[in-house]
Amino acid sequence: MMETGKGAWVIRSARSDELHLLAAIEIDAFWALYDVGAVACEPTSLPIDVLQRSLAERLLFVAVDGEDRPFGFVAGIREDGSVHIAEIDVVRRWQKKGVGRGLIEAAVAAARAQGAAGVTLTTDRHAAFNAPFYASAGFRILDDGERPAVLTRILESEVAHGADPTRRVAMALRF
Repeated sequence: MMETGKGAWVIRSARSDELHLLAAIEIDAFWALYDVGAVACEPTSLPIDVLQRSLAERLLFVAVDGEDRPFGFVAGIREDGSVHIAEIDVVRRWQKKGVGRGLIEAAVAAARAQGAAGVTLTTDRHAAFNAPFYASAGFRILDDGERPAVLTRILESEVAHGADPTRRVAMALRF
């Protein structure tokens, strides 16, 4: 159990009865991105089938408070031998407390334990709590020539849904 000024928290595997709670966490966290200009679209949340897949692949983790209520999550999915972080979110009042780092560490540990080649994600290039944060955790930006096709498709989809193409990048942590 970790302790911050907001109280005690822990990261654990998500349960199927918590999937319905994750959209609210994702939408709350969206507004932090919106406030720094990283997104200009309306908030959306991961489709339930992606969350179910992440849960089935044992790659869905939640951060919970002292009363076991989720306030953050990371959803990974297996893609081309790696684990792709489909989503990571922490509600704004719990941000900047080490929760996001703990969630990334849980996803990386699970990827290693499952024999994945590494972990990938797409993110905003400029927001301090995006690409610079992931770089501090060992991820690096992939240029066009080294980016797998699946990440290119994800970036294209994000742009089609309103993300700024000059700000979106794919990153990887290879094992």
